[in-house]
Parts: sequence; structure tokens; C-alpha cells
Amino acid sequence: MRVLVQRVAGASVTVGEEQIGRIGRGLLVLVGVTHDDTAADAAYLARKVTALRIFDDAQGVMNLDVRQIGGELLVVSQFTLLASTCRGNRPSYVAAAPEAVSRPLYEAFVRETERLTGRKTATGRFGADMQVALVNDGPVTIWMDSKDKH
Repeated sequence: MRVLVQRVAGASVTVGEEQIGRIGRGLLVLVGVTHDDTAADAAYLARKVTALRIFDDAQGVMNLDVRQIGGELLVVSQFTLLASTCRGNRPSYVAAAPEAVSRPLYEAFVRETERLTGRKTATGRFGADMQVALVNDGPVTIWMDSKDKH
């Protein structure tokens, strides 16, 4: 499972004309699921994301996590995080899991972030064509993969 985490001053996701998710200060998390991911991968990354110390403390040092600042999370599914560009110029998405695998793991990730933060996590709409707007704060953008634990 891969996530791209962006520290944001605010973010939203819209489907058609309807804004379906919106947050203020916090984290926008894009989530991609591959074929061999499990619930353990979702739980691992939810723990890592919610404990990621990328918010400034009183001394201006990135030392606080999203829970400590009372921040919010917006989680959006994004199968293109699994793109391979090794051959040619057209990305291959064969590493992305089908919906039967990816939707339950995406939902498990969202539930675990809610459990860990004690707050509702805003989301996109799985499988929809979405427009995501954000104000990247910093900018701070971090890539994590549940298979890369060293």
C-alpha cells in the first residue's frame, strides 16, 4: 500500500458539482492499493500517517503530529500511485489492485485513521472522477509504502 501525504492549510474534494470532503489544517492523504496488500498494511500506514511529526512546535521545529495540533485528515483513493513508467511513455497500472481488493483496504485505512485520531476522516468517493484542491503548507509532501519499512 502506498500513500502520498501532504501537509495542508486546507483541502477539498469535489465530484461533479458536489463538494464531498473538506478539511482545514491537517493532512491530505492519497492512497493506492496493490494486489498483495492486507489489512496489516492499512493499519501500519494509518499508524505512520497519524503519528508523522511534520507540524511545527512552538520553536518552529517539525515535531508535532496531526493529533497534537487538532488537525484533520482528508483521504482520497488514487490507483495511479501504483503507476509504472519503466517502459515507454504510457504508464502501466497493472500493480494497482482491483476494486474487490482495494476498496475494503482503503475503507480499513480510513476507519483506522478515525480510531487513531478520535475524529471523523473526510474522504473522496472511491472510484469516482474527483477534483482535489489543496493548499500545500510548506510545502511538505511525504511518500510512504507499507513494503518499505527499513
